[in-house]
Amino acid sequence: MEKRTILTTSKRGLLEDSFPYRLYQKAKRLGTWNPADLDFSQDQKDWKTLNAEQKEDILRLISQFQAGEEAVTLDLLPLIMAIAKEGRLEEEMFLTTFLFEEAKHTEFFRLVLNAIGEKGDLSHFHTETYQKIFYEILPTAMERLVNDQSPEAIAEASVVYNMFVEGVLAETGYFSFYAALETAGIMPALLEGVGNLKKDESRHIGYGTFLLQRLICEHPHLFDFVAAKMAELTPLAIRLNQEGIAGREVSSFGGNPDDIMNFTLKQLSVRMEILARAKGKKIEEINRYTDSELGVL
Repeated sequence: MEKRTILTTSKRGLLEDSFPYRLYQKAKRLGTWNPADLDFSQDQKDWKTLNAEQKEDILRLISQFQAGEEAVTLDLLPLIMAIAKEGRLEEEMFLTTFLFEEAKHTEFFRLVLNAIGEKGDLSHFHTETYQKIFYEILPTAMERLVNDQSPEAIAEASVVYNMFVEGVLAETGYFSFYAALETAGIMPALLEGVGNLKKDESRHIGYGTFLLQRLICEHPHLFDFVAAKMAELTPLAIRLNQEGIAGREVSSFGGNPDDIMNFTLKQLSVRMEILARAKGKKIEEINRYTDSELGVL
């Protein structure tokens, strides 16, 4: 067995200026909201005023988020293990907050469903496309890391988890919640929780962006690999949107479904633009990126 090196009692200490360590500090300050503290009494009243189509649309969103948060909570451990094996202490320190927050998000959506009295089986909202992403692609990419910690395997896991599931699908979901509920002025606790989630997830996406930029910096050929993976996943995002829109020209809350599709396409473009900045950079430059440059709220 290789002799362990203890970093924090060496001259190296902690890399306090590194981006992952700064994310860790931010998570300690901002990631402590408690789903159980939210008051859903107004949400319960508002839920009863919705028509059947509106309830169907909100339940679809909640059920897909609920299953998605459960999936990412279960699937994150192999990435944490891979980063730990490489001895990247500051990254692992942040990832401990990452896993805690995913578990909390899983709790949040279950509390919402309980509050509005929806305790039945909602898996019929998990379409073929949804299942392809969350039942197959995500767990396969993450489980690969158990036996393969190559740069390519880590890059694939981060593209699927951070860039696509969090950076495109979840961001589109937040947009959809606000487009429906904020405009209607209803379900304040659900919206408050979604706002907290959005802040948490911005740190997760920021870390994934940093991770991929670091990998591209260390292995320049990976940019083309990452771009190809995002291109491969893009049709799934478009199809998932189309399934939710179901051919309607106006949403059940009066919005334009094209706005949601356009948001998705914008997110896909933005993610690749940010990753492209890593080409030709040194790791010291990547560590100096500000929170806002990587989209952290």
